[in-house]
Amino acid sequence: MKEKRKIPWQTVISIVVFVTMVSSAVVVGISMWKAPSIPTEGYIRLKSDYVLMLLQCLLGIAAMLLPKWLNRKWGLEIPSGMMILYVVFLYCAIYLGEVRGFYYLIPRWDTILHTFSGVALGALGFSVLSLLNKSDRVPVTLSPVFVAIFAFSFAMAVDVVWEIYEFVADGVLQMNMQKHSLSDGTPLLGRSAVADTMEDLMVDAFGALVISLVGYVSLKFKKGWIEKLLLKVRSKQV
Repeated sequence: MKEKRKIPWQTVISIVVFVTMVSSAVVVGISMWKAPSIPTEGYIRLKSDYVLMLLQCLLGIAAMLLPKWLNRKWGLEIPSGMMILYVVFLYCAIYLGEVRGFYYLIPRWDTILHTFSGVALGALGFSVLSLLNKSDRVPVTLSPVFVAIFAFSFAMAVDVVWEIYEFVADGVLQMNMQKHSLSDGTPLLGRSAVADTMEDLMVDAFGALVISLVGYVSLKFKKGWIEKLLLKVRSKQV
């Protein structure tokens, strides 16, 4: 009896999402070329809207190529399960969120994704710590408090850099990544104009805090899944 062949879900999902990103970039580029620069009756989206979508698609493509580059450069290999979550997150954030307009169509779509990103980046922080630690032993020999603080700080640093990127892109390219305007272009004022950014940072912090506390408890008392994750990463680096 032949052994049943396992489906390489990571490869399948990555290919599907990558093809979606590339095809979306092409379609958006064509739509951007045809779209008007100023509001015109009969058009829903302006050229600036498509610039945002194209930029996000290109960043998504670069983000999908990043893990392979990290593995080739420093030997950092993201575990299969985490890689699938990473790819699915890119699909939800860029294709569904920007291209399909889920940020405006689905209530709290942005909040859900930012909470998830805080959790994912916090978990990735544990893997990064394993990469940076050059000892022969798994870095759980470090203080569990230090490991948890590092994971939390790593997640928040990445999230802050992302918000800076959004702010710069909005200013230079006249986009609306920080949702300082409504979908029809009406500008928000006062606290409403910064509410989206602050909410993103707060839910990012919440997600990162949750995974950091879980990691701390795992390292301090049970040495469970976090240790297994680090062992897996270290074994693949050798």
